[in-house]
Amino acid sequence: MNSPTPPEVAPPAAEDISKDAFLGGTFHLLQPRRGGFRAGHDALLLAATVPRNAAGHALDMGSGAGAVALAAAVRAPGLSLVLAEREPSMAALARAAIALPENAALAPRLDVVELDLLAPRPVREAAGLTDGRFDLVLSNPPFHPAGGRLSPDARRGVAKSMPEPGFLLRWLAVAGALSRHGARLTMILRPDNLPELLEGMEGRFGALSLRAVHSAPDDPAIRLLASAIRGSRAPLLMRPPLVLDEGLRRAVSSGEAEISVS
Repeated sequence: MNSPTPPEVAPPAAEDISKDAFLGGTFHLLQPRRGGFRAGHDALLLAATVPRNAAGHALDMGSGAGAVALAAAVRAPGLSLVLAEREPSMAALARAAIALPENAALAPRLDVVELDLLAPRPVREAAGLTDGRFDLVLSNPPFHPAGGRLSPDARRGVAKSMPEPGFLLRWLAVAGALSRHGARLTMILRPDNLPELLEGMEGRFGALSLRAVHSAPDDPAIRLLASAIRGSRAPLLMRPPLVLDEGLRRAVSSGEAEISVS
């Protein structure tokens, strides 16, 4: 079954689009200037987990404007990445960003696919997303609970809120299907997504490694970095917590951060 039909979202007018530099100007994105979902620290944190020697085929599930994929492409020259996004206006912005002169060096390794990843397998296959294709899967999925308070901005609401209960379980099932045996899945989530994460990993991924992200040493975790291996039977590992102090925030924003989750 497909995910629920998202609300109609009009494409932003040209004057409502900003061109923004990331990682010290190593890549640029096109994003809605007002409203909509703009890439932030979560995307760069997730990309900072990608080893610089990573190689092969990678998938950014729910890629939005492309921040995770482009940042990963900058970090790992050996990666070719597919950006899968169901929302047409965001997929169009990602394509336009890849075509920017500032991103010319990255463009040959990037491909945008406009697709609902929860569509049946034949639909995914027709779009080129065949089972077992990817060596690395990255995901910054919608993680606010289904049925909660929605953003008044439709585009942002689609990007950040789970469309239905059980969404994350289905998302993980697709991630497992698209990953080859031995592939790595890395995600950034809310800490309260952990029960569904553990359930969705069962029988698909092992060697699950978790790292809580805190805004200050004594504050509760605000995010959870999770990484696992397709087909592994290794046990769960709790990594030391990650504190987003000023130095780490600067390193993440500049592209110098090296965040180990595995």
